[in-house]
Amino acid sequence: MPSFNEITAAQLGRLVGLPEAPAIVDVRTDEDAAADPRSIPGAVRRDWPRAGEWAREFAGRRAVFVCQRGLKLSQGAAAWARHEGVEAEVLEGGFEGWKAAGGTLLRTGRLPPRDAAGRTVWVTRHRPKVDRVACPWLIRRFVDPAAVFLFVAPSEVPAVAERFGATPFDIEGVEWSHRGECCTFDTMLQEWGLDTEALSRLAAIVRGADTARADLAPQAAGLLAVSLGLSRMHKDDLAQLDAGMAVYAALYRWCRDAVDETHNWPTPAKGAVVP
Repeated sequence: MPSFNEITAAQLGRLVGLPEAPAIVDVRTDEDAAADPRSIPGAVRRDWPRAGEWAREFAGRRAVFVCQRGLKLSQGAAAWARHEGVEAEVLEGGFEGWKAAGGTLLRTGRLPPRDAAGRTVWVTRHRPKVDRVACPWLIRRFVDPAAVFLFVAPSEVPAVAERFGATPFDIEGVEWSHRGECCTFDTMLQEWGLDTEALSRLAAIVRGADTARADLAPQAAGLLAVSLGLSRMHKDDLAQLDAGMAVYAALYRWCRDAVDETHNWPTPAKGAVVP
């Protein structure tokens, strides 16, 4: 049983990808991280000897600290964080415990370079609809919570990518784009090792909506309708992205937790015979 300031892998796994998920702070040694460069989805790397300097950036938030086995490094970093007003917990068993429990692991070797502030920066065509909202949702919830997204005129995406050090996505001729019948969301899941049952189910919905193949999932037509509606509601691409984040959060929770749930109205009276 975990102590008062610990969280189990199962408990953390239920929070990963959700809007209310805690910050996950990876304080493994460089040697341990090099031996297995994968990470818990959404985790940020921090240098444990400097915990007293960076802990305050999580002030007022909930954060889970992860070292190799959940011992001295994560315990010490979490203690520093609590000193700075962080609701800090330690992952029971650390990174090894997460792996032993079958937790999803992000392939960090396939991540783009980060800017001076430690963020991944992405650029794509303006006026996003489906893939160009689904991908930012995936990145911010499972890859890089601080990721920056630039929306520009289609003709200017390559030049902006080069001049501003951004990674282009969802345009022709780049790595992070459609491959065959799969869309960019599929590509990211595959490259990062995030093809869990729930995210793969969501990918079918995104693919159907993004490639005019509503037969792939019954929900695809609805997602397309909502996406087109949001594009009419918001002139600002970032405002549209913020609104779309809630849509994908809801779809993800359905894919993970509610696919077998049905809804009927009116509810049959107790004891009534339903034909």
